[in-house]
Amino acid sequence: MTLTLFGLASKEQPRVAHLRVAPDQIRFSGTVAQAFETAETNVDFHGIAKDSSVVGFFKIDRGYSAKYDFATPTDIGLRAFLIDLGQQEKGHGTTACRALPAYLNPLYPQAKTLWLTVNVINLAAVRSYRNGGFDDTGQIWPHGEAGPQHVMRCALHA
Repeated sequence: MTLTLFGLASKEQPRVAHLRVAPDQIRFSGTVAQAFETAETNVDFHGIAKDSSVVGFFKIDRGYSAKYDFATPTDIGLRAFLIDLGQQEKGHGTTACRALPAYLNPLYPQAKTLWLTVNVINLAAVRSYRNGGFDDTGQIWPHGEAGPQHVMRCALHA
């Protein structure tokens, strides 16, 4: 199995439109349709493919520090990370997270840190991020739409 990460233009929504998560996961990641419907100038779309099948999606927020004071203006944020329901529990999330630094470094050379917040009750996602190379800062972001969130970070440059 080979996982690859790739960029998506806003007109390429059909490539990832088939991706679904369980109804109870939508409050954490949202849907692909919601991601494309929300106009955000500082957000880039990306996909995750296993061999030739698209299995996941995420957004990179270049303006992450405007909302989250723990990030610096050159840092970036990982948002709306999701793996298709039929592809979950196969290690794809962890593998994709491990691939993020090498993938993101040439695309965002100014960024030294990739940040995310993950709901404290979303234990599978917390485990996947930790196993994928993210460090839990010990901070809690209390303003998550679905409740309190762990603040996690991943170094992009050594």
